[in-house]
Amino acid sequence: MATTTAAQKRAEAKAEYDAFIAACPSRRLLDTISDKWVVMILSALGSGPDCLGDPRPMRYSELSRLLAGVSQKMLTQTLRTLERDGLITRTVTPTVPITVHYELTTLGLSLHELMRGLKAWAETNMDSVQAHREAQARQPSLTPGIPPA
Repeated sequence: MATTTAAQKRAEAKAEYDAFIAACPSRRLLDTISDKWVVMILSALGSGPDCLGDPRPMRYSELSRLLAGVSQKMLTQTLRTLERDGLITRTVTPTVPITVHYELTTLGLSLHELMRGLKAWAETNMDSVQAHREAQARQPSLTPGIPPA
């Protein structure tokens, strides 16, 4: 019987990740990164509000102003989750008042391109999606007793 090393066991477990299985760690990661605020935060840190700049650190207040509609609680929770998962770093500078910057890690940068593309796709295709929604709303329900979506 062959002995497997810890590295081999990790490699085997990694090869078996399947996000279609509810208990799989990759499913939980997908749950995290598919959150709208994660997409927006990674897009903002990766290139700023216009999505044209280079990745740069941002202060909490700057992120809060940029991400219209995010509550303080949700922004704080999301930033903590991203830091826990190694996608961003939090740097505290001992000034008066204390200055805190958030910045993408190498891992976060690798995800940033996908998130920026997702954000751009939504902005580019919103007119088409809206037209389909309006057309669907005008259609009578195909199932009796169930209003159209």
